[in-house]
Amino acid sequence: MSETARQKEASNPLDYAMASRDKDVMSLVRNALAAERCKLAFQPVVRSDQRDQVAFYEGLIRVLDEGGRIIPAHQFMGSIEETEIGREIDTASLKAGFQMLRENPHIRLSVNISARSLADGKWRRTLESNLLQDETVGERLIVEINESSAMNLHEVVVRFMDELQPRGVAFALDDFGAGATSFRHLKDFFFDMVKIDRCFARGVEDSPDNQVLAEALMTVAHQFEMFAVSGGIESEAAAQFMMKIGMDCLQGFHIGIPKMTL
Repeated sequence: MSETARQKEASNPLDYAMASRDKDVMSLVRNALAAERCKLAFQPVVRSDQRDQVAFYEGLIRVLDEGGRIIPAHQFMGSIEETEIGREIDTASLKAGFQMLRENPHIRLSVNISARSLADGKWRRTLESNLLQDETVGERLIVEINESSAMNLHEVVVRFMDELQPRGVAFALDDFGAGATSFRHLKDFFFDMVKIDRCFARGVEDSPDNQVLAEALMTVAHQFEMFAVSGGIESEAAAQFMMKIGMDCLQGFHIGIPKMTL
């Protein structure tokens, strides 16, 4: 250990330990990406009026260490949005999503990406090669972009949607209502659905504030001819309330937990 490192550890050992841990985690993630140790977990999204029918699955990326253990996403996802690692994870997620769609021709699947990946050459080549290989998979692919990412690069997202929607690809706006939604931009988008942020479903059956906000966001979605999906459904009472107000689809641990196989 260098003298500078010793001084830092001595002055603030907790910060030093956290920095070392973060560095180790990122090394694990880089190694996993290089070795293609990435898989998707699948969480069902169901129609609120026919909850025994899966409308589509959300593919959630899981990065594995050498022993096959999942590296907790919260330890690195928040810091990779604007990095090359973020682009690589989005590419790995898209690649795994296309493979699942080819192997399961009866399902629809959403794949999460950052709007920044839309201009990434490797991600775009992965998208284009898979669409050319089998044009039917595009009709079952949903590209899911979170609200803050979409609003920050709204012109890029609009152009991309205009290019891909004629090929059958659908688009979902994730975490709707969680950030500073710009409604003047929202009308420019062509999202097929919005996924209302899970915070509005938390205890919604007993929270007048969350009830009003959830219904208002759903109404906005319907006004723009978008399906509304409520995430974060963790109880039957929450599911019943969302069904009562006319939510189109439901997702959450009460509906189904993410699984590594379908």
